[in-house]
Amino acid sequence: MGVTTVQQMADRVAALMEQRLKIGGTGLSAKLKRGGRRLPRKVRREAEYLAGVSELALHPKVQMMLDDARIAQAYDTCVRYLSPLGARDRALDRVLGIAGSIAFAILVVGGGLIAVMVWRGLL
Repeated sequence: MGVTTVQQMADRVAALMEQRLKIGGTGLSAKLKRGGRRLPRKVRREAEYLAGVSELALHPKVQMMLDDARIAQAYDTCVRYLSPLGARDRALDRVLGIAGSIAFAILVVGGGLIAVMVWRGLL
């Protein structure tokens, strides 16, 4: 695999991260620092590997030692997760997470209100 191919793979994964997860930054490594925690562990590990390999591919002697099959596997894993097929599920997960946080806050406030009313003797 050539330098441009590995760099194109890293750029494609970075563009997908920006498009799907709304993560800013320049380059794949910067995007992973800013929002890598949003990715599942396996996808994050593969993306970190791809970011490291894209930097190593710039050196001609090291480029010869890179494992092309492993690079292709890391790229496929990242693209498969970041593809638009899972966009609906990710949006649903985000909405359910927000709804759960709101429900928990209402439960805590309601419990506190009942505790204060019992303490004051109103209930």
